[in-house]
Amino acid sequence: MKFVKNIELGDPSSNKQHFIDLKLKLLCCRYWLINLWDCHDMVFPFWRLYWNKNDGGQLIHQDTIFEMDANHIFIIPPFTSFSSRYTKNHVYNEGIHVSGKHLTNLFNENDFEEKALIHFFIHFNLGVPFDNVYPGILKIKLTDYLKQRLDYLTYRLKIENTDFKFTFNLKLQAFIKEALTNIGPELWKTINMDERVLQVIRYAEVNINKKLSNADLSSLINMAPNSFARLFKEEMNITLHNFIQNRKIAKACELFEHSNKTIEDVSFSLGFSDRYHFSRVFKSVTGLTPASYKSGKYT
Repeated sequence: MKFVKNIELGDPSSNKQHFIDLKLKLLCCRYWLINLWDCHDMVFPFWRLYWNKNDGGQLIHQDTIFEMDANHIFIIPPFTSFSSRYTKNHVYNEGIHVSGKHLTNLFNENDFEEKALIHFFIHFNLGVPFDNVYPGILKIKLTDYLKQRLDYLTYRLKIENTDFKFTFNLKLQAFIKEALTNIGPELWKTINMDERVLQVIRYAEVNINKKLSNADLSSLINMAPNSFARLFKEEMNITLHNFIQNRKIAKACELFEHSNKTIEDVSFSLGFSDRYHFSRVFKSVTGLTPASYKSGKYT
């Protein structure tokens, strides 16, 4: 037997193919009973997917109110400013106030349909450049395929909420990817982005712990700082400075979620001059202080 090594990776065709590298990273997936969901002006650096089994939930973006129902899922891209509420128990008009508990197989869901939201949610990232699409709230019809996947996921979450099996992970990823295919093409214009902007974004992502100036970044692609700043704003619909701040705060959120680093440690590791500067930037991006975010009192 002869081992064949790297002959066009086993592809017999000379026709080159180009694939898009999607780096789906799961952050959390939960099935909850929520009796209070008064959350105002939330902004987070990850995608959110929501589904409510019963009526009464609302999402608000700018001047648009989305009434949530069991026939639709709602997808919210990163850095979208939005609010939520449970209309049957609406108490607060500002701040972030959530009360609920994990739904297990010990509960009969029918007993709670009139007094709580039966709420499924996923937080995830897609990687560069897809975590930088235009903000908004996307309402997607629940197809038969998505419904079958959702039935499986919610059933399993009621049994196991911590250590997920390989099959669950595959089906969860398949559910997210199938939901994303129902989003219109206008959201994905980032895949046709100017290569110079992509090059800088990739560099910034790898070196997000450093102080990244416009002059340093524009020099990577041999452009004048002012010219590159204009190009970046045209391509990304955000200034380079704000983009870098957003990515640093996104990294901070990831560190808070998946490490035991203190606020001071995270601030220092991301190149901020001190904790107070970091806290001001963090709150300007997310609407929360680092301490509030770190406590995890949000959905």
